[in-house]
Amino acid sequence: MSQKILIMGLPGAGKTFLAKELKAQIEARGRQVEWFNADEIRAKYNDWDFSPEGRMRQANRMRTLAEECTADYVICDFVAPTEQMRSAYHADWTVWVDTIDKGRFEDTNKMFVAPTVYDFRITEQKCEVWAEFVADHIVMNKRRPAFDWRKETVQMLGRWQPWHPGHRALFERLLQRTGQVIIQIRDVQGWQGSNPFAVDQVIGYIKRDLDPLYQGMYDVQVVPNIVHIGWGRGVGYTSGEETFDESITQISATNIRAEMKAKGEL
Repeated sequence: MSQKILIMGLPGAGKTFLAKELKAQIEARGRQVEWFNADEIRAKYNDWDFSPEGRMRQANRMRTLAEECTADYVICDFVAPTEQMRSAYHADWTVWVDTIDKGRFEDTNKMFVAPTVYDFRITEQKCEVWAEFVADHIVMNKRRPAFDWRKETVQMLGRWQPWHPGHRALFERLLQRTGQVIIQIRDVQGWQGSNPFAVDQVIGYIKRDLDPLYQGMYDVQVVPNIVHIGWGRGVGYTSGEETFDESITQISATNIRAEMKAKGEL
């Protein structure tokens, strides 16, 4: 039976471009691939019903077509805006193309529920790069790691108002120590008049930046407004400040917030 690959996301996010490139990348690795595109399948069956019932019918149709395939892999790219529709397809691999905040159809935007379970999250429209990355993982059956709460872990505590490239550089440095990082978010919205982002927004910024490459190597945890960390006698913890060159240290969340305010984004 073919392994089913679901490429999902809002209309205009780049699903079809990614699907085409992913098919080529998997075939270049000596595997057979079939590909079903949502618009082509709707045209074939003359079914342009985008009601919830019509979308569910499309998801079931995609599953049936995929299960009839004899290739090594079958790719189906369609919006799949709800968890019910994604579950109906029964994907072996799920790729969420998350490159836009809104699509061109308002009814789809309103219906779309961001997935919480996926194998790959693509946040930039560089299909050649990400197709190669995804193909390598799928063909070699390299599943993304799962965060292990009993493994030695590095703590990374901050406000992240907002998360920016300097924070990512710190994360990548800390990740090298143990292979996983717990990012703790201080719940400080409105504190001292300079922390505008709610916890959910901060989590969104972090996951959007880190998920494509580091899914499963980190987790996020909301904590109170911690201002001091203390411990007693030697208990095995270490702590330390990481240093970077000026290209990183000059990145300022204060300046980023000011720029966002000037653009009307805050």
